[in-house]
Amino acid sequence: MKLRAEPRLPKQSLSQGLALVSLLVLAGLALVGPSGLLSWSENHRLLDQRLQEAKVLTTERDELRNRVALLNPRDTDSDLVGELLRKDLNVVHPDEMVMLLN
Repeated sequence: MKLRAEPRLPKQSLSQGLALVSLLVLAGLALVGPSGLLSWSENHRLLDQRLQEAKVLTTERDELRNRVALLNPRDTDSDLVGELLRKDLNVVHPDEMVMLLN
């Protein structure tokens, strides 16, 4: 007793083929897409790099914020003013000796 397979309609085969292709494309994107499994480690590395840059920039911003506060016209830090005069305008007293440390 041999069973015969029912013949498929061309429309049914076409829709199943399109569904299979769609699933394969979605699976491919899940693996190698911009947010897929293979790019996960790259995104994690970039996040760590950006966090390091943010720490450096935060430190630099805090230093600049402190320097601006020291240059407040109402309450100026005399040591900072003297340093800026000597460095930027090259102003020194005749009896002073300036040593540049770089």
